[in-house]
Amino acid sequence: MRNSSRSAVDPFIVMDVMEAARRAEEAGRHIIHMEVGQPSTGAPKAAQAALVQALEKDALGYTVALGIPALRARIARMYREWYDVDLDPSRVVVTSGSSGAFLLAFTALFDSGDRVGIGAPGYPSYRQILHALGLTPVDIETASEHRLQPVPTDLAGLDLAGLMVASPANPTGTMLDRGAMGALIEATNDIGAAFISDEIYHGIEYEAKAVTALELTDQAYVINSFSKYFSMTGWRVGWMVVPEDHVRVVERLAQNMFICAPHASQVAALAAMDCEEELQANLAVYAQNRQLMLDGLPKAGFSKIAPPDGAFYVYADVSDLTQDSRAFAAEILEKAGVAVTPGLDFDPVRGATTLRFSYARSTADIEEGLLRLRRFMENR
Repeated sequence: MRNSSRSAVDPFIVMDVMEAARRAEEAGRHIIHMEVGQPSTGAPKAAQAALVQALEKDALGYTVALGIPALRARIARMYREWYDVDLDPSRVVVTSGSSGAFLLAFTALFDSGDRVGIGAPGYPSYRQILHALGLTPVDIETASEHRLQPVPTDLAGLDLAGLMVASPANPTGTMLDRGAMGALIEATNDIGAAFISDEIYHGIEYEAKAVTALELTDQAYVINSFSKYFSMTGWRVGWMVVPEDHVRVVERLAQNMFICAPHASQVAALAAMDCEEELQANLAVYAQNRQLMLDGLPKAGFSKIAPPDGAFYVYADVSDLTQDSRAFAAEILEKAGVAVTPGLDFDPVRGATTLRFSYARSTADIEEGLLRLRRFMENR
């Protein structure tokens, strides 16, 4: 049978790295995982307990397409607690992870062939999902002087129907402050483009609170997830906030594309939102790991890095070390037993000379990984 041209998406290279690391572990090697953006912790204990209790008394069938009302209300309350934003719960859509939100947002906002701007470096699945939906991803080559985030002048002449931003960003961890976020929102309004804000790393910040687009406008799509701060990657539950007049459009799409987000995951997510003490303890580990990385990577020879504002990544320019980041990452895995991600995942043009290091694992793993990287570079 033939395949559609829309299905010809690039592989998610970090998943290939994970598979190579798995094979090495299967062969008996001990691998330090700095490749994947996944917390080493599981869902908060109270979230697990809530699900056990629910399973004892409920069949956990379909929920309404927009999500359990109590969860939508709790998410809206979070915006008041975190950002002093008064959000109507009716605008909250619970999704099957942030990936489900991307599918719903791109389908609701754009027609086939529409051009959607995404920052490079950036999360690779934006590009591939847009392509699979028959849309045209437009890479915006960001500059180091702008902390690898788009700026309004980057949009000139691109004929965009939408702009996707992420703050804190993957792979860089950099954030847009209030002025920078506002300028991009204004610029998209001026050209009649939709503004989509990926905020899945909110809550994982170190020196300043991340700004949500909802502080500045109601005319945006804001996407978030329980995967990162709430440590629930495998539960596949996230959410999206949309303008009031878009709710029914998204609801119809969700009914047909997903029916609903997993009921069990929604139950756990609701309980997770009240586990602040445990979640802040996780954040303290990331903060410690971040400092270890900022101190240790330069000592190992990876000196061209920008201190991340949030998330749990360090993005390094390794152009002085290699012109083939994929081969370099494979060499590091083979010789040092450390899995890292080639920058090609995030920037098809400049990614051959960059690597992403994740520090989401335990502090002991980060310490061991840095030691191995230093030894590898000394003997290279």
